[in-house]
Amino acid sequence: MVRVVRSCVQSLLKFVNSLIGMVGIAMILYSVWLIRNWQRHTGDWPFPASDHPAPWFIYTFLGLGVTLCVITCSGHVAAETANGCCLYIYMMFVFLLLMLEAGVIADVFLNPNWEEDFPEDPSGSFHKFKRFVQSNFEICKWVGLSILSIQGLSFLLSMVLKALGPHRYYDSDDEYYSPDRVPLLNNAVVHSPRCVVGDPVYGSRKDAWSIRINDKINR
Repeated sequence: MVRVVRSCVQSLLKFVNSLIGMVGIAMILYSVWLIRNWQRHTGDWPFPASDHPAPWFIYTFLGLGVTLCVITCSGHVAAETANGCCLYIYMMFVFLLLMLEAGVIADVFLNPNWEEDFPEDPSGSFHKFKRFVQSNFEICKWVGLSILSIQGLSFLLSMVLKALGPHRYYDSDDEYYSPDRVPLLNNAVVHSPRCVVGDPVYGSRKDAWSIRINDKINR
């Protein structure tokens, strides 16, 4: 029964974790589109080698997308192995991400001058994104709540999987053995090498016969 529950929790964690990865891929694609627009308007790439100020909003979206993809990879490894160390690392990543998002949300809703906490974005993408969120606030609100719920659910599922423990085949052989292996051990036949006792033979019979004839002739 525990094995069935563990498999279900692993499958759910992989599915929820895949949704986080899809969000990360969407953020990476959006940041690539912003980089392309920046290069089209300025004629230069938005990297430190360029003469223009760094567009921090593009960097932030790209970094968050890559971070979500890394968290997704670690989550799939943790869900597949059900290893305690991997699950702890995954929970730490998700917890830090939730704390970061909670801090940003609290600053936006509690601070009326929250825009002053962010530097000026030379690409103008930050203001375009803000206007898009304001014009589609209901949709963006439910999308944001869904993403937070998915992250919270992944954290909860990882805790449940950690409580269930790893698979039995990850334990040592002294603590667990498979019943299917016992008949093989019981029916095993030990073959001992056969030993033949006799006089040592130094050569073939023909050689021995010829040696005897030669001895008689010499006599």
